[in-house]
Amino acid sequence: MASIIVVEDETDLRDDLVEYLDRCAFDVRGASRGSELDRLLEDGPADVIVLDINLPDEDGFSVARRIRASSSAAIIMLTARSGLIDRVIGLELGADVYLVKPVDFREVEAQIKALLRRMQKAAATPAPAETASGAAPGGAESRKSWVFDDIEWRIQPPTGSAVPLTATEYKFLSLLVTAPGEPVSRQDISVALTGRDWDPYSRSIDSLVRRLRIKVEERSGCALPVQAVHGVGYAFVGTVVSSAVEDGAAG
Repeated sequence: MASIIVVEDETDLRDDLVEYLDRCAFDVRGASRGSELDRLLEDGPADVIVLDINLPDEDGFSVARRIRASSSAAIIMLTARSGLIDRVIGLELGADVYLVKPVDFREVEAQIKALLRRMQKAAATPAPAETASGAAPGGAESRKSWVFDDIEWRIQPPTGSAVPLTATEYKFLSLLVTAPGEPVSRQDISVALTGRDWDPYSRSIDSLVRRLRIKVEERSGCALPVQAVHGVGYAFVGTVVSSAVEDGAAG
């Protein structure tokens, strides 16, 4: 049974959502603030955390940052803050889904089930097996290459574990791996991630890249080959194949 934690300081909403999700056959716990969430996670991990932003002791953005640093739980931000900047910040900090109140509980249920399906598929997908000669199914090329999985939203180094990606991380890397070695402008990255022109005074793209580099290196042991191109943007400078190419080579 999937474990869900609802972090919401509005008592009636929290209780109603916990009750609804319990009827959906989830193992559901409720918390009113970040410190309560920490105690619940000490008692047992969660598969999905439904997280409000406006909490009494710590804002949900800070909580999401802490969760991403120590947990593989999926995060659904459920908040009344509908501004584009809030959405961008939430997704950049690791939220998988951003929902704006008021929201139908059925949509929350559907998003949880979709995240759980994706997580289950990722867990069930084996790493590329070696052949008797020690070669991976994709041959010498795939052994040297990063694999960008655009189905399960993961990036896997030539050696080491695959790293799951948030929606924002996936969109960012998908731009870069389309043409490895070719820089993608900050303008194009900003439009793809936010739908808005790039603000030269914003450091959000750089912050995203910094967090992604740390995440990949910590989880896989390999440095992500994404480099800044002065005056332009960013480029993926390693050899990379898509999951579709990898699957075709294996077949």
